[in-house]
Amino acid sequence: MLNIELLIAIASFAFITSVTPGPNNIMLTASGANFGVMRTLPHIAGIVFGIALMNLLIGLGLGAVFQQYPVIQKLLKIGGSAYLIWLAVKLLRFSHVENSGDSEGRPFSFLQAASFQYINPKAWVMVISANASFTLSGDLYWTSVGLIIGLFILIGPPSVMVWTIFGQVIRRHLRNPAFLRGFNTFMASLTAMCIFFIWID
Repeated sequence: MLNIELLIAIASFAFITSVTPGPNNIMLTASGANFGVMRTLPHIAGIVFGIALMNLLIGLGLGAVFQQYPVIQKLLKIGGSAYLIWLAVKLLRFSHVENSGDSEGRPFSFLQAASFQYINPKAWVMVISANASFTLSGDLYWTSVGLIIGLFILIGPPSVMVWTIFGQVIRRHLRNPAFLRGFNTFMASLTAMCIFFIWID
């Protein structure tokens, strides 16, 4: 049966996995710094929607497909690694905060952020672990899946917003081209380093 202990456990899991560093939060920090909080909101909304849909897909049985066909996981790792390299290069190309409005410097759209979750290994680990750990059997199965989805929707946005606000706070220091170049180089390096963790089994 559903109880307060399960609610607290899911909420804690959602908070910890959402607020800890990973590709999403690294990109949100960079976006907050380069574009500001308001222009990063579609990116945040896309992350939340993408993860909610992933939780639903795992609830429908997609996790079993991954177990049966491990090659799918490897393809996701390859795709995720390639995309992270592209993002790192893109970050390195930002030379001025003011460039955020040109074709080379636009924040992620809702659709881009939602789509990225499907090649984001941390997101898959997060949703598979949540469903494996907290879903209930029998008549309460879909209720527990709905609870997982709902709590991630509630807890995810404020958790990742912290990183965006941090980026916004340091934005004023990035008017100096040297600071901006150093910041984006650092964020690009962190983004590229995520590839290492993707391939750790």
